[in-house]
Amino acid sequence: MACYSFFFSLIVLLAAVCHGQDAFVCSRATYYGSPKCRATENGACGFGEYGQAVNNGEVTGVSRLYRNGTGCGACYQVRCRIPAHCSDEGVKVVVTDYGEGDHTDFILSTRAYAKLARPNMAEELFAYGVVDIEYQRIPCRYRYNLFLKVHERSNYPHYLAVVPLYKEGMYDIIAVEIWLEDCKEWWPMRRVFGTVFDLQNPPAGPLNFRLQVVAEANAEVKLVQLTSAIPSDWKAGIAYDTAFQLN
Repeated sequence: MACYSFFFSLIVLLAAVCHGQDAFVCSRATYYGSPKCRATENGACGFGEYGQAVNNGEVTGVSRLYRNGTGCGACYQVRCRIPAHCSDEGVKVVVTDYGEGDHTDFILSTRAYAKLARPNMAEELFAYGVVDIEYQRIPCRYRYNLFLKVHERSNYPHYLAVVPLYKEGMYDIIAVEIWLEDCKEWWPMRRVFGTVFDLQNPPAGPLNFRLQVVAEANAEVKLVQLTSAIPSDWKAGIAYDTAFQLN
């Protein structure tokens, strides 16, 4: 009984260390590489090249935090927990992909994984492969407005797919609607995968959108209207400035 009580007390102590100060949560992280030390070329969020370059390539794939794509674009501070090798600040990453490792919540780009380490300690940290970490969600910060990118698979004027980019703050986009002028109603777009929303036979532009966003899990839904966000002569692969930001 004494051994059991000690073991239980140890678990409670470890949980308190992870979930106490600053709301950090304990988990594990690994990394995946590419020739450019960034993430995979085709991430599950549908960001394309943006998913490799955003935040200076300090990005991550996640497992349960992916939340069927709703977690795409969220920002986290991640710190590893090997005092001899890990920096106090850790790294701030953007979710651009889905991935599962060895009981990990994060699969970091190699650029991001290296920033977990103290100066000149990255090589030693890479040797671990998987490390214990603590993380917390933080607001995203950009120098840009929210953009709506017309996905490359769109086909003017018959098929439209859009991808929100540069989502600030701690908002999650849970749904996207488009205004049908003929019907005088908002029509839901389909979440194809990640943060890609589409519609067959979209209305003629310029196009108005309405985003359903929440600031945190189970929070009240906020409606954000984007007027004339995409022009009538929209083109696949182009990202359009909405002149608006969520934060």
